[in-house]
Amino acid sequence: MIVGIPKELKVAERRVAITPAGVQALVELGHTVLIEAGAGLGSGLQDKSYVQAGAEIRPSSEVWNNSEMILKVKEPITPELDLMHEGQIVFTFLHLATDKNLTQKLMEKRVIGIAYETIQTDKGFLPLLAPMSAIAGRLSIQMGAYCLEAKSGGMGTLLSGVPGVQPAHVVILGGGIVGVNACYIAAGIGAQVSVLDINPQRLAYIDKVTSSKIITLMSNQTNIEEEVMGADLVIGAVLIPGARAPKLISKELVRRMKPGAAIVDVAVDQGGCCETTRPTTHENPTYVEEDIVHYCVTNMPGAVPRTSTFALTNATLPYVLEVANKGYERAIQENPEIARGMNVVKGSISHKVVAESLGLSYTPIERR
Repeated sequence: MIVGIPKELKVAERRVAITPAGVQALVELGHTVLIEAGAGLGSGLQDKSYVQAGAEIRPSSEVWNNSEMILKVKEPITPELDLMHEGQIVFTFLHLATDKNLTQKLMEKRVIGIAYETIQTDKGFLPLLAPMSAIAGRLSIQMGAYCLEAKSGGMGTLLSGVPGVQPAHVVILGGGIVGVNACYIAAGIGAQVSVLDINPQRLAYIDKVTSSKIITLMSNQTNIEEEVMGADLVIGAVLIPGARAPKLISKELVRRMKPGAAIVDVAVDQGGCCETTRPTTHENPTYVEEDIVHYCVTNMPGAVPRTSTFALTNATLPYVLEVANKGYERAIQENPEIARGMNVVKGSISHKVVAESLGLSYTPIERR
């Protein structure tokens, strides 16, 4: 198979979809890899490293025109949409549940869209989302600390506090991978941490792995309101695979928060869990609304592109190799995890939750 890796075009996105080691693994199996010149520079990976691994350096147009499968990090944006061609596999983070226009464009182009974020094991684990979620969870505390600084519009609170002064109160909504990693960092620097989740078994797990240093609470309206109103920093870490994030924090609740507090909404890729959330970029990451500093960057792991690129390739490569070796049709027949990653297939939406989120028709893969 001819596999293409274009340079990411999203603002301040410096990750790349594969490392030289990943290229070498594909080439050793007889595949051809085309990579756009300079695609890895933002992650500290030089073109010569890819050439040494067996890739061919090509202009963007040739990468798109000649590749049977395109590997990306983020969803295609406007300049890339017309470069796609019918039958081409586009394997990337798609986040279609909040983007009807992109979904319809992918359907019009009759591509095969496989989303990293919906590849799922039988037990519900999201193996390709997991490493980016871990990075985003850890970054959320780092970025939240920045938001609380006075220069950012925050109340001027140090998360850890100092002897004689209380630490900040960090509230984490969601106990999944993002939430757990946020817990590790927040508790590790000495903040007072509460985490809320709807799953008591998940809360029991967090209590165990943090040696009961974190307050665990069932997620319900009463607890959310009480915790958010008392928080210095709120981390939105909720996820429904493939679907829009539930709005757990109303605008009215934001108004009742402490002036100068901060919200880091990691769920922004799926629409955000706060009514006042709107997407931001690494270049302009924050805004103040209702006296609360909001950080809602849609590609948070892009802030640490080298770490993210290696972590992402570690997770995606086995699936990439399987699709390249077998073709997508055989791959989805033999691996249900990849089948769950199918979002659009030659003009139809093949993921039920995506279709429901957008109010569009759903066509199961087996009915095609």
